[in-house]
Amino acid sequence: MKLKLSTSITALALALGAGSALSQTKPWDHIGRDATPAEVKAWDIDVRPDFKGLPKGSGSVAMGETVWEANCASCHGIFGESNEVFTPLIGGTTKADIERGRVKNLEANSSFPQKTTIMKVATVSTLWDYINRAMPWNAPKSLKTDEVYGVVAYLLSLAEVVPADYVLSDQNIAEVQKRMPNRNGMVFYEPMWKVNGKGDVKNTACMKDCITEVKISSSLPDFARDAHGNIAEQNRGVGPVRGVDTTKPVATKAK
Repeated sequence: MKLKLSTSITALALALGAGSALSQTKPWDHIGRDATPAEVKAWDIDVRPDFKGLPKGSGSVAMGETVWEANCASCHGIFGESNEVFTPLIGGTTKADIERGRVKNLEANSSFPQKTTIMKVATVSTLWDYINRAMPWNAPKSLKTDEVYGVVAYLLSLAEVVPADYVLSDQNIAEVQKRMPNRNGMVFYEPMWKVNGKGDVKNTACMKDCITEVKISSSLPDFARDAHGNIAEQNRGVGPVRGVDTTKPVATKAK
């Protein structure tokens, strides 16, 4: 009798609990809590190309050079020219590029050997935002706001976008944007942004004798096959994967 009564009470409790859960408008609202204003502020640090989100502050080229040599030069070189850890940040732009807002060395027929950051980046806000949230690599977000302004000013002075005695700030950064070497280099492709517009491809739909099987493969040019040593010697001798002997030419299938 006690067992039956206990079972009935348990069943009733489960039923009431289920009914209460079903009556909730948001089934997961009992999990977690709303973020506090301080927590939102800590994460909401992005800076848009229109400079919304940019904090007030300023930094001189001279101050930025000091911060750079202490925190950045070990990876990027004193003048942003290092190619040892990352590709160079500075180089490849000219005064003519600054005037027209397009970098000549990015054109298809250019023989310039390296595509630097300052050649490709279109908005100065991108430099500010990335340095602020991700640099230095071993201690991201450790730079103060004014130090970020100074580092950006230093980089821009190396590219001759601003003079050596310049002080970059939230008040004049929009004017600096007008001198970015590749400011007119971005391409806005509307179909990729408007879902109710035309598609972003212009292929004709196949209606007959279509290819039903797609084979994806990759290959390396001959000069790069052995760039990292013989892959066959770097794989385990057991298991399904066998490294190709990169010291030998690519094997051709017999016809």
